[in-house]
Amino acid sequence: MSEPTKVYLKDYTPPVFAVKNIDLDIKLYDEYATVYAKTAYERKTAGQFVLFGRDLQLQSIAIDGQALDTADYAVDDETLSIHHTPDEFVLETVVKIVPQTNTTLEGLYQAGSGDELMFVTQCEAEGFRKITFFPDRPDVLTEYRTRLEAPKRFKTLLANGNLIDSGELDDDRHFAIWHDPTKKPSYLFACVIANLEVLSDTFTTMEGREVLLEVYATAHDIDKCHVGMQALKDSMKWDEENYGCAYDLDRYMIVATSQFNMGAMENKGLNIFNTSCVLSSPETATDERSFRVKSVIAHEYFHNWTGNRITCRDWFQLCLKEGFTVFRDQSFSGDFRSKAVQRIDDVALLRSAQFDEDSGSLAHPVRPESFVEINNFYTLTIYEKGAEIVRMMATLMGKEKFRQGTDEYFRRYDGQAVTVEDFLSALASADERASLFLPWYRQPGTPVVSGDFVVNGDTVTVNLAQKTRHVAGYDAPIALPIPVDTAIFDGKSGKLLAQKMLLLTQDAQSFEFEGINLDADSRPVVSVLRNFSAPVKLEFDYTNEDLAFLVAHETEGFNRWQALQTLINRWLAGQTDDASFILSSLKPAVSKLRESDPMLAARLFDLPSQKELGMAYEENYDPAKVKARRDELVQIIADGLADVVGDWYQALPLVAYEDTPDARGRRLLRNILLDIALTAKIAQADTWAYEQYQQAGCMSERFGVLSAIINHDLPRKAEFVADFYDRFADEELVIDSWFSVQAASGKTSVADIAALMQREDYDWNTPNRVRTTLGALSAKPVQLWSEEGLQLYLSAIERLDKSNPQVAARMLGGFARWYTLEEKARTIAKQYLSQLQQVVSSKNVLEVLGNMLKDK
Repeated sequence: MSEPTKVYLKDYTPPVFAVKNIDLDIKLYDEYATVYAKTAYERKTAGQFVLFGRDLQLQSIAIDGQALDTADYAVDDETLSIHHTPDEFVLETVVKIVPQTNTTLEGLYQAGSGDELMFVTQCEAEGFRKITFFPDRPDVLTEYRTRLEAPKRFKTLLANGNLIDSGELDDDRHFAIWHDPTKKPSYLFACVIANLEVLSDTFTTMEGREVLLEVYATAHDIDKCHVGMQALKDSMKWDEENYGCAYDLDRYMIVATSQFNMGAMENKGLNIFNTSCVLSSPETATDERSFRVKSVIAHEYFHNWTGNRITCRDWFQLCLKEGFTVFRDQSFSGDFRSKAVQRIDDVALLRSAQFDEDSGSLAHPVRPESFVEINNFYTLTIYEKGAEIVRMMATLMGKEKFRQGTDEYFRRYDGQAVTVEDFLSALASADERASLFLPWYRQPGTPVVSGDFVVNGDTVTVNLAQKTRHVAGYDAPIALPIPVDTAIFDGKSGKLLAQKMLLLTQDAQSFEFEGINLDADSRPVVSVLRNFSAPVKLEFDYTNEDLAFLVAHETEGFNRWQALQTLINRWLAGQTDDASFILSSLKPAVSKLRESDPMLAARLFDLPSQKELGMAYEENYDPAKVKARRDELVQIIADGLADVVGDWYQALPLVAYEDTPDARGRRLLRNILLDIALTAKIAQADTWAYEQYQQAGCMSERFGVLSAIINHDLPRKAEFVADFYDRFADEELVIDSWFSVQAASGKTSVADIAALMQREDYDWNTPNRVRTTLGALSAKPVQLWSEEGLQLYLSAIERLDKSNPQVAARMLGGFARWYTLEEKARTIAKQYLSQLQQVVSSKNVLEVLGNMLKDK
């Protein structure tokens, strides 16, 4: 196999030509589409005129109205080169494309079928080159005018910007013309040709402008768009209040489609969403998915400023728009629920998935130095770790200075394509310490912060040190700036005595807290990394008594959860066999919180996933032993709560649906308590489960108990699994959950998962459906690393490689730490991965496999 070509950040050069404007005319026919592009170019630097194009059939080409001979240009699989051009000219091209057979879900492609047939675009990162020849790179910004033409059976014709004309044509066809007055890169281009219904509303900006808001979905789904519409209005108001950012176009549109590789896409003024991230109703969406709808809509809206109006100079700067925008959507979400629980959710995802990336063969910096396929870098490192870097700076700077810095960022760079350095420069104008954080973008790996404290009279000295593993292929790691939010409590009274944001910038440092006045016969308890002030692994010298104290007395909700998690992890890691500290901390904390903050009470039951626990092993990892240890703790906790769990469960009766943080917390806690009651084999628990399913008033109540019925293999399981399917057979997203809950169960074998994947309603062209089974299998290491599991999973990757390489490559991420397995399992895993490497062809999958197997 030939080595895929790498692109390097160090080789960046500005575009040779600027694009003054582009007119597009996209005409859809039954078997193909034609795209006429009239583009005005102006030379900026010396160099050849080269455009990108992929899977395009060139029909005609002309410069300033004069047709070119074939000798005047060269076309290959990826580019169009014109040998000689004026310094300023208009290029006209006509290409033929076939969206009806485009299964990659990039460019313009067909989604759905029958009455729900639609054609949509996905142009990030390099999809626009599958629509027409163009300098398809993020630093080429221009003004778009788009004409769409299609049969009248497709009543919905949408593109970026404002609608300026529409009308009927002969042959039962019609057209619509859209104009986007704001310059944008090609990756933000979008169009939709479909037959959709629309939910409309308006929003008045802080400038007094009325904006038309529209959410488009199929007739079957339009009634599930109200939650998304309200989330959009909440996001617009929040962005004005917190960042001074108002929306700039006359309308804002969202379109829902089930066949979409990502969660959503922030195309200027015309967002295209995976249905799972926009459709929601109490009857069909769990609280978890409903809240995800709100946060994803916020994320894509916030991109209007952090990504669209200010965009990336090149794809190496992807973290610039994604990290900042994830931080913004996390902050928004925290304002609409318990801030502590939002932080717990953010950190749980970081630890279980991003730390996994950082610790394995796919580790890369937040701003990579090179790539083969840019779509492979839409990773949690870019998004979640990128957000954590922004959070560190915001935490260190404080709310007022951070706002000054972001205001300067918007003022300086509106309408430009910029870099991470530009972002840091703007923030440093308000606080020069922001400039210290550039190494976080360059250095891969998760720092480990260790420490202890020493008491000398009324002075408490906190000692901290940091260390980051050396990732092969990168420079030796250096000390990073790490904000460590630290508090000191009186160990007797629980009183907060001092709080300070420490900044660890060296390999090791000591920090003094003076004037610590303790009660008589008391000792201080130090709480570090409060609210997870930096994305690091913490190894602080806590005693079990210290941790139990923090669970009871820490005033910061995240660190209460974190203290309990540390106790749990110590037991799971075999550092102790005494689970009494866990139970003695958990029981009173839940008892106290179940009324005042039921969501936080529910999250205190969190246990690290099997996959997350596997990250602790650099060699000789045995998934079965890890699972057995975890299962043992689950049973210990259930048995330890057997005397109270029934009363707690029954104190949370089913009530009329409300969408409030308290109500969501009560539903979640009720489901968790039922699962514990079943684990503890409480006599009435089976009956409670059946009754809750039958009396459920919303999806969270019904799906939560279905999960428990399946996971505990209750006698009537088949009856309820069948009933759930029959109730929701017409709801694609609910049936996705039906697939997922079965595949994820510990009672479900690899053969059972294979059988699910062979059903007629298992659609390989819908990423949501594929993820239900492969995602569940990857979360069960015992099954994943078995020969049967490897065969099933990797055969699916081989199939997806041919139809949707993006999804195939992303689904491979769970194999990055194969080399840590015990010898026999490691040998088998390498054999299967090497065999896959010989039969796949996409550069997406080849790059991932190459990185996994390199030097292993």
